[in-house]
Amino acid sequence: MIDSGRRITHAANLLVALILTSTFATPSQAQESLQRLRVSDDGRTFVKGDAKKSFIIWGVNYDHDESGRLLDEYWIDEWEKVVEDFEEIKQLGANCVRIHLQHGLFMQSPDKASSAQAKQLKRLLELADSKHLYLDITGLACYHKANIPDWLDELDETERWKAQAMFWSEVAKVCSGSPVVFCYDLMNEPILPGKKPESDWLAGELGGKFFVQRLALDRKGRSREEIAEAWVNQMVDAIREHDSDTMITVGVIPWVFAFGGGKPLFYSPTVGKRLDFASVHFYPEKGKIDHALKSLQAYEVGKPLVVEEMFPLKSGIDELTTFILESQSHVDGWISFYWGATAKQLREKDGAGIAEAITANWLDAFHELSVKIRGTPSR
Repeated sequence: MIDSGRRITHAANLLVALILTSTFATPSQAQESLQRLRVSDDGRTFVKGDAKKSFIIWGVNYDHDESGRLLDEYWIDEWEKVVEDFEEIKQLGANCVRIHLQHGLFMQSPDKASSAQAKQLKRLLELADSKHLYLDITGLACYHKANIPDWLDELDETERWKAQAMFWSEVAKVCSGSPVVFCYDLMNEPILPGKKPESDWLAGELGGKFFVQRLALDRKGRSREEIAEAWVNQMVDAIREHDSDTMITVGVIPWVFAFGGGKPLFYSPTVGKRLDFASVHFYPEKGKIDHALKSLQAYEVGKPLVVEEMFPLKSGIDELTTFILESQSHVDGWISFYWGATAKQLREKDGAGIAEAITANWLDAFHELSVKIRGTPSR
């Protein structure tokens, strides 16, 4: 039996050994940081660093929480919630999180970022790295009208584009050099006006949120392609002043799917020439999975392809699963949704109904699919 003095000495020696082991751990013992993702040399898929093996994106949109609040509305005061949610997202088998930054919150004026918001973005990069989760940073969101400042509403097209470019310049300043950022998505579902002028920059209201935004109110004799190309170039130029490495994309509405024909505007040779990969938002309809798969082929433009939004909104879970599995031959990533509540929490929620049941069942299916898509072990 060891006496008390010897026990203290023995404990001290163990503590020193533990400290030395932690301090001088070999690289294989320590958790490796994420490697930057890029387009493969043949332009067909994603790879990590100098690796040649394809990397598949399997992620979630973390656009709002269970109460409908957007991330940048609570990530300062409720940081621990963000940490918990990222851990749960990791446990779901995801490797990427798509976040949505609101223009009117990240910028305090047309040409100056909010220091508090920029600090939280930097903090999020560190959190994502610690969880081994890449970030798809979607910007210029105007989803909540209450967060659109007067100065932004009062800008004409030219000044609005300048302010949008400044937003991306400020974001790129924070993120430059970080391999955590998978991509910058310039805007969620931008649209162009028709022949008649429009009066509102926003469209597509759903549940009190405006997910669709116009790039112009009046074409003024310009073609839709000319407007889109000029806007994309201005945003990309702003990013490339500070970040020459991170991939850039635009998440679009699948008009080819909606209208049964046509070609994708943002991924035409002119508009999409400076975009690194194609991103499209697909919600397959019940009984029309073959049509969805055929429509998806229109976005095969010689670049990697990501289904940046998907959910069993208009189809069953089995049909959405079929859509994912049968699109593997030409899709390089799929991103669904996580709204701040686990499947268990959704099922135990007071007054839980069909929406909670569908979401909970889909989260379970998403986790099971992660093994097939990524080859990762189940939790």
